[in-house]
Amino acid sequence: MSFLVKACLDDRTLSVMTATAKKAFAKAIEWQLAGRFDSVTISKGTNTYSIEAFSVAMALLEIAKTVNAAAETTAEG
Repeated sequence: MSFLVKACLDDRTLSVMTATAKKAFAKAIEWQLAGRFDSVTISKGTNTYSIEAFSVAMALLEIAKTVNAAAETTAEG
């Protein structure tokens, strides 16, 4: 699934599609820090996140994957 990164600078809006969450996050950080853009958001489907909310969501997803993998390993052994 692709991700849409959007940012505003004055009255202009920039956007780019990325293939991965990692690339979307990197582009959003680049635009906010280096480009000094305002209102940088990352969208996936109908969900739109600020950079902070996206990083929390991705961290929680990784934690859930780790917990599920550990549970499967425990159930097998």
